[in-house]
Amino acid sequence: MEPEHAPEDEREEPPTSVPSRVLARLGDLDRNPRFVGGVRRMRRALPGDPGFGDPLSTAGPGSARAVARIADRLTSDRAGVSKEASLGALQVWQAALERIGRGRGTAEVTIVFTDLVAFSTWSLDAGDASTLQLLRDVARAVEPPMQQRGGQIVKRMGDGLMAAFVSPDRAVDAVFDARDRLSRIECDGYRPHMRVGMHTGLPRRVGDDWLGVDVTIAARMMGLAGSGDVVASSATLDGLDADTLANLSVRARPWRRGLFASVPRGVPSDLGIWRLTRS
Repeated sequence: MEPEHAPEDEREEPPTSVPSRVLARLGDLDRNPRFVGGVRRMRRALPGDPGFGDPLSTAGPGSARAVARIADRLTSDRAGVSKEASLGALQVWQAALERIGRGRGTAEVTIVFTDLVAFSTWSLDAGDASTLQLLRDVARAVEPPMQQRGGQIVKRMGDGLMAAFVSPDRAVDAVFDARDRLSRIECDGYRPHMRVGMHTGLPRRVGDDWLGVDVTIAARMMGLAGSGDVVASSATLDGLDADTLANLSVRARPWRRGLFASVPRGVPSDLGIWRLTRS
């Protein structure tokens, strides 16, 4: 007589080892939303950026950022207490580096914005091929003078760019060299004129980008540059060496708004605005 077999659903599962059960339990605790939320709340009280670990905060140079990028590749995409705790430690490390001058927002930076006057109108009729050729020629003229003086090309924005310099002297020198080179370019009857805005302050570095009020002010300076001027804030002029403008044959005159123009928005009322021109 054949032995009876237990029904399929009543058969005993093979026993799970104690270490496996412990690891499974730890994994459940690590992913517990309440615990993860608690660690994230604790990170808000720690020094540094509580959002450290996202793509913006871990881009760019720096040992803490490099470790964070490696950790992100090695860990699961799922939120976990251990991952948040690790990022919290890196957040404090990055904040410590910033306090001793190796991070962002601790030293003066001169931000430069540029774009081309009437470029959009010309490009509509010129077509894609001519437009791309012009942008290549402009990049070859404008970017090397900035990079040769230590400028960081932060981003390219169509017909313009944003750059960051460690000193206003290098920024002013680069801008006028770039404008001189640009004056030799012509494409399908269009001779590009570059307007420039500059401001010196303490912007906050996020990855390879710079953010903050000082960046906004630099962009506003460019907006005031009209049909091809170079406009700088008094913060930039005050940071120049005494003979920089004379050596470059550049004169600084107070910027004056038009009779019916509105007061510049996004610019502190006590900030001087200057127009820089070749003598």
